[in-house]
Amino acid sequence: MDDNEIIQKWKKGLGKKQLAKIYRREYNQQIKMIRSSVRHRHDGIFLTNYEALKKIEQTIYRYLQKNRSDDE
Repeated sequence: MDDNEIIQKWKKGLGKKQLAKIYRREYNQQIKMIRSSVRHRHDGIFLTNYEALKKIEQTIYRYLQKNRSDDE
């Protein structure tokens, strides 16, 4: 999930915790696919709920700061 998808879902009314749960699930599924090959079995780390929430909050904060500077 990229930043634009996060912002769109946030604008539609999803909360930060719900977005973090969705983001964590998608990210960890991608890591599982990468780790499924023998060569990459130790690559990548799984996200925790806290780390996913941090990513979501940073994305929303950056979006709000950008819009605030555009208004001025």
